Amino acid sequence: MSQLRPEITLELLKQRGSEYLPGYLGIEIQSIAQGVLTSRMPVKQLHFAPNKFLHAASIVALADTTCGYGTIAHLPAGAESFTTIELKSNHLGTVREGSIACVATAQHLGRSTQVWDAVVTDEASGRKLALFRCSQMILWPKG
Repeated sequence: MSQLRPEITLELLKQRGSEYLPGYLGIEIQSIAQGVLTSRMPVKQLHFAPNKFLHAASIVALADTTCGYGTIAHLPAGAESFTTIELKSNHLGTVREGSIACVATAQHLGRSTQVWDAVVTDEASGRKLALFRCSQMILWPKG
């Protein structure tokens, strides 16, 4: 089982996506611990679909980013990176304002794959908005 890498700090993860999609969407990394990573995202108009409901892709982006950063923080020693090989989401509700939160939990931290589950909630009420699972393939240097 992969352990939390001490060189992957909360500050490093907060800075990592600033010029990429996570930064554009306003995803904020909140905490990191062995097998768990938490985040939040203040809801803005850009997160909505034209029907005025939170866009499913916004929720998936929060969950996938949270699980992905969890994977980075738990890469096995010597691994180069990772890529998502499968993801699934069940959407249970929406919000129209406020912030949404995500808790990602490692289910499997292997040498060649990792599996993460995430729960996305309305930050104010704790009501579940989505259940998410992804599988990550660990990438090793070619040699």
